This record gives sequence, C-alpha cells and structure tokens, in this order.
Amino acid sequence: MKESKAPIRNNWTAEEIQEIYDLPIMELVYQAATVHRQYHNPLEVQVSTLLSIKTGGCPEDCSYCGQAARYHTDIKVQRLLPLETVLTHAKKAKANGSSRFCMAAAWREVRDNRDFDKVIDMVKGVNALDMEVCCTLGMLTDNQAKRLQEAGLYAYNHNIDTSENHYKDIISTRTFDQRLNTINSVRKAGITVCSGGIIGLGETNEDRISMLLTLATMDKHPESVPINALARVKGTPMEDMPKTDIWEMVRMIATTRIVIPTTMVRLSAGRLEMNEAEQGWCFLAGANSIFAGEEETLLVTPNPSLREDQQLFQKLGLKPMVLAEKK
Repeated sequence: MKESKAPIRNNWTAEEIQEIYDLPIMELVYQAATVHRQYHNPLEVQVSTLLSIKTGGCPEDCSYCGQAARYHTDIKVQRLLPLETVLTHAKKAKANGSSRFCMAAAWREVRDNRDFDKVIDMVKGVNALDMEVCCTLGMLTDNQAKRLQEAGLYAYNHNIDTSENHYKDIISTRTFDQRLNTINSVRKAGITVCSGGIIGLGETNEDRISMLLTLATMDKHPESVPINALARVKGTPMEDMPKTDIWEMVRMIATTRIVIPTTMVRLSAGRLEMNEAEQGWCFLAGANSIFAGEEETLLVTPNPSLREDQQLFQKLGLKPMVLAEKK
C-alpha cells in the first residue's frame, strides 16, 4: 500500500514544532528526508542567482547587514544598475543553470519614482527570458505589489529574520508587523512569497521555533523559505558573533521541511563556511535550493563559486532543477 503524504497544516503549535526540533538529530533528518521525498525530487536543487541591483546606503539599522549606511564597512555604495547590465547578468545566470533570478535593492521601502519604473522594466526583461523573476526591495504597498505582478514578477523575498520577540533586539527602524504587512501585500497581488530568517543572531531555540511558527501558521505557506546562517560582516554590530554550528543549521532545515513540506527550503547565506559534507547534510535534511552569486559573492558577502557548486552537485549526484516551459 502506498504511503500517504505528510499532511499540510497551518495550525501548528509552538509545542509541536519544539518537539520536532528537539528530536535526536539522526531521527530528525530521517523524518525530514522522508517528507522531502513525498513532495520533491531529492536529486534536484533549484539554483537561484541573486544580483544586487542597488548596493549599500540603506537607512535601516539591521544589526547583521553591511549595507546599512550607519555602519563603517568596506562595502562600496552602488547606484541602481542599468537595465542592459541586469539583463546581461540574467542571461549569464540562465546559461549557468539558474532557473530563478532575484534582484535585490538596498532600500527601506519602494518609492513611486523613476527607479521603481526601471525595476519594473527589469522584471519584464527577465520574465521574457523564461526565468522565475524574484525581487527583494524592502517594504511594499498594495499598489506597488500589483505593478510588480503585472510586470511578471513571480516571487518577492521579504524575510521575517527572527522571532517577533527577538526582532526588536536586531532592528529598530521597522517593526515585525511591517514585515508581515508587506508579505500580505505580496499575497494579495498574486505573487509567491519567499520568506525565512537567519540563525546565529544571538537568538534562543525558542526564538527559532517562534519564527517557524509564524511562517507555518500563515493562511498560505511561503513557497520559499531561506534559512541563512549569519554572515559576519566586519563593521556591523554582529561582526564578533560565533560561527553558526552546522548541526543547528541541519536541525533548522529539517524542522522547516517537516512543518512546511511543500516549500522550497533555500540553503542561503553561510555556505562558504560549510564544507561539502556539511552542505550534503543540509540537502539530506530537506534543503532543495541554493543561492548563487556572480564573482563568488552573495549580495555583499562571500559565496562559493559556480565551479565549486558544480563539483559539489557532481559528487552528491544532484542536478539543477529545470523549469517547465511556459505555454
């Protein structure tokens, strides 16, 4: 008799997620890998390219971010890239195996100006390449989300970062509720949601459970959940935080896979500090997407090179996910 799939639930409790999170690591990974195979091809990993289309100079005070104008980092401020430059990067990304192209701008919120008009043109251009188009531009209004949707935007990334309780210790320039409001605007516009968080911010296990609870009890689960290990950027308040333990990453990925079974769990920032075996454990635990960045960077932090990722895939028997052709 065919085994039934794990149920998709939106009524998780913190106690239930905590019980999963606290399982012995071998049992937790086994359960997560089982759920992963019920909903996904375990040998396919989506490669998503992330490009910073506007870098640095952000007015926010996110304690982990080197793009905040108030911190003294070595990051070079860069104005919005020209359309043709962005499309050249997108074509190169597609040729290298990426099926999703994400454009990131270091803004607090989107403003209705010429720069936003240029981003709309970028979305239209990348969409014409038959790639999933993603943006992360800060806070959005309902009307701005609708404009992006009409231009062909497939996904919008807006991480909640951590638990609501811990959030105020990390960021003061916008509230946790404002992040949720942007996610709601994205949903109302018919755009898929990419939202996850960062571990290694000094949070407790209870904070991690609370962050997952927020995502897992949404009326509709995020289609993508990035799990980031803190990338420690010199000059930020988080520069001296300890390296995130690999088993904490595996535990977080596995728990996410079990409570949000249909999502793409994205192994995001922090991969450069993981060896091949450690990344392999993350894929076994349910991660099925990675972010790639050109010139061995992910926005403004180091990232494995394309060659290293190709070698990793070959060793693990993985292959890049290919999107179905648009009709």
